[in-house]
Amino acid sequence: MRLAIIPARGGSKRIPHKNIKPFCGKPIIAWSIAAARASGCFNRIVVSTDDDEIAAVARAEGAETPFMRPVALADDHTGTMAVVAHAVQAMETQGPAFDHICCIYPTAPLLQPTTLREAYERLVSAGTAFAFGVASYGHPIQRALRLGSDGIVSMFEPSHATARSQDLEPAYHDAGQFCWGTRDAFLAGVSPLSSGTSVAVVLPRHRVVDIDTPEDWDLAEALHRAFASEGL
Repeated sequence: MRLAIIPARGGSKRIPHKNIKPFCGKPIIAWSIAAARASGCFNRIVVSTDDDEIAAVARAEGAETPFMRPVALADDHTGTMAVVAHAVQAMETQGPAFDHICCIYPTAPLLQPTTLREAYERLVSAGTAFAFGVASYGHPIQRALRLGSDGIVSMFEPSHATARSQDLEPAYHDAGQFCWGTRDAFLAGVSPLSSGTSVAVVLPRHRVVDIDTPEDWDLAEALHRAFASEGL
């Protein structure tokens, strides 16, 4: 049994109504729901929300909302793992237990169904607790710069000032699209990023935009339209 959980609380501040804001003709959460449905991976696709409007949109797009998220798990400081654990427990009071869970973020319109399938296969074949998408940084993090209050530039790692980019170890970041995991790992609250029990699925950088600002939103829409025009 495989369960998709899409955590989508109300009350977004930087981008108001972010989780249901229109994105390329649909509420942005609709793209995550569509990717989950098209992947063929899931027995059930559930949206965890505290917001009636988000719940209505989710149902219209083909997801379930069999419970409402408690207010205590819908503030700015609640972590994703706690939200997923609550959703799993709520679902299992209504039916059988699940073997694998996938947390899919509601603002991941560039996520592809094939990526979800590939990640699930990686999780099972590797036998790890988690599998999630990552992307490489576009510039070596070892040569990152710090700007002082006076505007003066300094390096975080001065020892790499003269190093060639190709000689530095590549670094990656969480793509912010999805995380597959075993039921027990999610319920244990283990961090996929730091536990040493995760396998990565490397995604192309042009398929990854962390949508936190209006500028991010515009970039993601431009990429989405470009992919659609090419049938990608």
